[in-house]
Amino acid sequence: MAPSDLTVEAFLALRNEFFSTGRRPRPFRLRDKRNTQDDPLDEHIVKLLSYSLKGIVCQKASGPLISPDIVLYREAECSTATKTTLRDDLTRIVAIEVKKLERSSNGQIARSSGLDYNTTPPCGVVRVYDALDRPLDIRGFYLFACEETVADQAELSALVLCDGNLLNEDFDLYLSITSQREKEVGLGTYGDGANRNRPMLIFTNPLGASELDHACTLITRADLSAESRLRLVYRIRRSLPGGGRREFGAYRVKEDVSAAWKVVTLEDPFPQPAGRASTTQPRGRFRLPIKLRG
Repeated sequence: MAPSDLTVEAFLALRNEFFSTGRRPRPFRLRDKRNTQDDPLDEHIVKLLSYSLKGIVCQKASGPLISPDIVLYREAECSTATKTTLRDDLTRIVAIEVKKLERSSNGQIARSSGLDYNTTPPCGVVRVYDALDRPLDIRGFYLFACEETVADQAELSALVLCDGNLLNEDFDLYLSITSQREKEVGLGTYGDGANRNRPMLIFTNPLGASELDHACTLITRADLSAESRLRLVYRIRRSLPGGGRREFGAYRVKEDVSAAWKVVTLEDPFPQPAGRASTTQPRGRFRLPIKLRG
């Protein structure tokens, strides 16, 4: 039997942990947050996948500022494969970056029209390194989870595990920003200032689409028509600026889908900020209640 798609196995484990049949969230307990960079949900997800995915290594990033957050791989299958094979084989190795979101007081997902990606743009291919510190490019997926607190317990009211290509497939852009950058030093009156030149990027937030909220969904370009545990619910199309488009399939666990459901095509369903400008806004102005003479 051929090895299964790692994203499917991860998705099923996440769905069974965080949702019951009918897309109802399952409450769970998280430890307290220790510091700014600490994320108990990431740790909980790693423990869950490590326990649930038999024969699959679930390796967490070694530090809080390292991307991706998780790499899933079948060690024996990776050790016999070439770098070219590993770049696009979802049965051998895949990276997962976790994006935790909150829900606004109006009930909508926070940052629905665009999410911050600090210093690392999303991409369908990401770079990791082997035991000899040699670069290895592998497929990247993104886990968007809306975490809420109900009666002193946590629950995920929405979850999407999506192909990074849904967000961006420009690997050159990814490398240009994640590679080493020049830092400006010797700034200011006393020469002790520095500018780290850290880029702040904004890309799509899939949970901003109402069709994907309050549900648990896997979005992929892979053909999962033979996967008996999942059912296609949407086709998602994204338009390219120069013409053309990309199409992805959105799948859910069969038990979560009505027998009468008809597959719907969503054309560019993700909200965008109104009047997106090409320049940044200046810092806010501190206004005093006095008027100057001249």
